[in-house]
Amino acid sequence: MTGLTRDGIGSARRIVVKVGSSSISGEHVGQIEKLVDALAEAHERGAEVVLVSSGAIATGMPYLRLGERPDDLATQQAAASVGQNILIYRYQESLRRYGIVAGQVLLTAGDLENTTPRVNAQRAMERLLGLRILPIVNENDTVATHEIRFGDNDRLAALVAELVGAELLVLLSDVDALYTKPPHLEGAERISHVPYGDELAGVQIGSVGREGVGTGGAETKVSAARIAAASGAGVLITATALVREALRGDELGTWFEPAP
Repeated sequence: MTGLTRDGIGSARRIVVKVGSSSISGEHVGQIEKLVDALAEAHERGAEVVLVSSGAIATGMPYLRLGERPDDLATQQAAASVGQNILIYRYQESLRRYGIVAGQVLLTAGDLENTTPRVNAQRAMERLLGLRILPIVNENDTVATHEIRFGDNDRLAALVAELVGAELLVLLSDVDALYTKPPHLEGAERISHVPYGDELAGVQIGSVGREGVGTGGAETKVSAARIAAASGAGVLITATALVREALRGDELGTWFEPAP
C-alpha cells in the first residue's frame, strides 16, 4: 500500500494536527477560531481529526500573574492545571459553532511507552473518533516529571499519529515552512519537499516560535516528521495562519514523504 501523496492531502481520512503554545496564547489567542474553522471543515468532509495542542502552561501563566514561563516544575504544574481547563473551554466554545464536541486526552510519555496504558489510550482514541468526537491531546503537564516528559509536543504529535494510524500529520508553528537556514537570514530558501529518508544535508535547522512561551522549534519538527513518516504518515510543516489552506491541500509548507 502506498502512503499518502501531497496531492491527496485534501482527501486524507485520518489527520493529526499539532499547534504550538506561541500560536494560540497571548496576543495570538484569536488564532484558535481560525484553527477550529479549518478543523471543522475537515471534520465536515468526513475526516477523523485529532488535535494535539500545546498551550496549557502559557494559557495559565496570566492567571498566576506570571510574566514569563516558570523554571521550577511545581509552578509549571500549577500553571498547566489552570491553563488546561481554560484552553479546553476556549476550544469547546469555538467548536460549538459547528456542533462538534471535544474530548480531552492527557498523556505522559510512560502512557505510550508501556503496553497496557498504550493499548488503553489507543482504544479510547478509536472510540472517540468512531463517535465523531474531536480528541484534543496534550501532555499531562500537571503530573509529568522532567524524567518522563515528551520534551515537546511535536514528538507527542508524531507518536499520536503512529498510535492512531493517521495518514496525515500537520505540524503548525509561526513559520510557514522549513527553510535551508533560519528564515530571517539572507538567502534562506523554502524547502517544499523532503523525500523519505532524506537527511537534509547542508540545511541549517534553527529554532522556531516566540521565545519564552513554547518549547519546540524547527529541529523538533524535523525530528517529529521523521518519526511520523517512518510510521507511514505524510507530514506537512506550515504556519498556523495557513492551516485551512494546508488541510485543503494547497501547495504550501514543507512536505515529508511517508515511508513506502
